[in-house]
Parts: sequence; structure tokens; C-alpha cells
Amino acid sequence: MSAIESLRQQCLKRGAHGIKGLGRTFRIMDDDGNKMLNLEEFCEGLQDYGLSVPKEQAAQMFNEVDKDGSGSLSFDEFLMALRPPMSDSRKKIIEKAFAKMDKTGDGVVTMKDLRGVYDVKQNPKFKSGEMTREQCFAEFLKSFDSPDNPDGKVTSEEFLNYYSGVSASIDEDVYFDYMMRQAWKL
Repeated sequence: MSAIESLRQQCLKRGAHGIKGLGRTFRIMDDDGNKMLNLEEFCEGLQDYGLSVPKEQAAQMFNEVDKDGSGSLSFDEFLMALRPPMSDSRKKIIEKAFAKMDKTGDGVVTMKDLRGVYDVKQNPKFKSGEMTREQCFAEFLKSFDSPDNPDGKVTSEEFLNYYSGVSASIDEDVYFDYMMRQAWKL
């Protein structure tokens, strides 16, 4: 098992949001704010996230992801390497769900897109009066939004990142497909 696969497994033990949580930690560890991690920041991020990775193995992971040998990793470069591989059929069903949400067809899902797709009437917080319709939309989008840029807009890449964590916990393509079709009424 490669070093990056080992890290992926540790993250996935934390559930579907394990990879997303590691990404959030790394953004916090970006000491100089350049949206890149050097090896030192990378090692600190692993430790702060509570992952037990020996320094030599962390350096191996870093080098495995740093394809261009620049000595730094962008967050997206790292998260894409960490994301579990998915079959084409899983990617296609995720794309269908995203397309259904993206009513305007501009490649970004916003609250405007959700108005015709997400029925907040069944949301318990809406039913109780605890949240407004707009607050329910914002909360829904936040679950898919990138932790480093919580802008209330969800790109197809952010949506794919979210479902890659979900996908990792479902062994069979047929079950993943069924789950997506049921969840998104595809």
C-alpha cells in the first residue's frame, strides 16, 4: 500500500467527511497564507488532525503528491490525490445529480438553483420554525461547499469531493447508484 493510500484509509476511518476535515485542517496550517503547503506545514497538519504518521512516511506522502517537485502542494492537488478512486459509473451518477441541482446550467450551484430542486418543507428545522427557507438552503449548500472557501456556491469538483468520501464507504457500484438515485430522485 502506498503512503497516500495509507493516509486515505486513516481519513476514511473518520467517516465520509474525513478527507474534507483533513483539508480544513491543512487550510488552517497554511501559515503563510499562500494556499500551498510546504513539507513542514504538511507534517504539522497531519499531527494536528490526529493522524499518526512517522515523519519519514509523511515526507514520502508529500513527495508522492508533489508531482512537479516544487516542494509545495496546493490544497486541491493534495485533496485530489487523497480522494479515493471511483469507477466511471459512480462519477456519471454524481454528475447527473449535480446537473439536476444546477438548474441554471452554469456549473455552480447556488441558492437560486436550489429553489426548484430542494423542498425545505420536510426539513425539521424549517417545520419547527427554527430556520427560514433561505437558511435551510444555505445549510444544505454548506455540506458540499469547500471548507477553505465557504462562499455558498458549490462547484462540480466540490460536489465530487463530497461524494468521494461517501463512495468510499459503499462497496458495490450498484448500491452506490441506487443510493444516489433515491437521494436525488434521478
